[in-house]
Amino acid sequence: MVKFEEYKFHYSFTGSRDQPPILFLHGFMGNSNDFNSVMALLADHFYCIAVDLPGHGNTLVSGGEECYTMPNTARALLCLLDSLNIEKCFLVGYSMGGRLALYMSLHFPNCFAKVVLESASPGLKTDGERLARIQHDAKLANQLETSDFKSFLLNWYEQPIFNNLKQHPQFVDLFERRLQNNPLELARSLRQMGTGCQPSLWTKLADNKIPLLLLVGEHDDKFISINAAMTKICKLAQIKIIKGCDHNIHFEQINKWVTQVRDFF
Repeated sequence: MVKFEEYKFHYSFTGSRDQPPILFLHGFMGNSNDFNSVMALLADHFYCIAVDLPGHGNTLVSGGEECYTMPNTARALLCLLDSLNIEKCFLVGYSMGGRLALYMSLHFPNCFAKVVLESASPGLKTDGERLARIQHDAKLANQLETSDFKSFLLNWYEQPIFNNLKQHPQFVDLFERRLQNNPLELARSLRQMGTGCQPSLWTKLADNKIPLLLLVGEHDDKFISINAAMTKICKLAQIKIIKGCDHNIHFEQINKWVTQVRDFF
């Protein structure tokens, strides 16, 4: 059994503790600083907490690789909320953090009021899809462990879903933040919480009890399709397609993102 003491979470917060709390979960290779700008815009009405997930940023894990799995990470985050005396909060997750946020919503519904999933998915539906993705992610993990990290990042951002992101005037700053991660820790995260090895959540969507806002970029065709399928299964889910962006909506179109989240919460 993984213990909370095996995690030393690094987190940041802004806003007043008297306001409703929001927990922010970043994407793969990100960290809590990714949400600084949106937290600043929401801090007048919310108490915003962003955490470095295991394998990322300054969070330290003293246990084995089982500490990086989605179920164990979810339980550890609930312990973190408990240590902060937060019984119930809003939840926001981007990409990998969105997959984790959906898992937490479905397994611990009493802990969250409403949830925003940005460019997220419930995982993969079939064993064949999961096996292929596990093999794909294993190759990426090996590259993280053996190749030049900067070269890995440059190749990573050649993916079509990041075309708009690379044109953003602050992309250089984002890239430099990514370089602060430990590639060996990222490899552990990818092996244990990648899309292939995470528990598939498709069959649980119909039982969801929490209002979900699904945000996708208008140029992110893959995730538009995934999220549209989610709304057909989950009655409490609504989808919003944000114009002028690909995958990373809160970075590419921050004002539109903040407006959607503020209105939903």
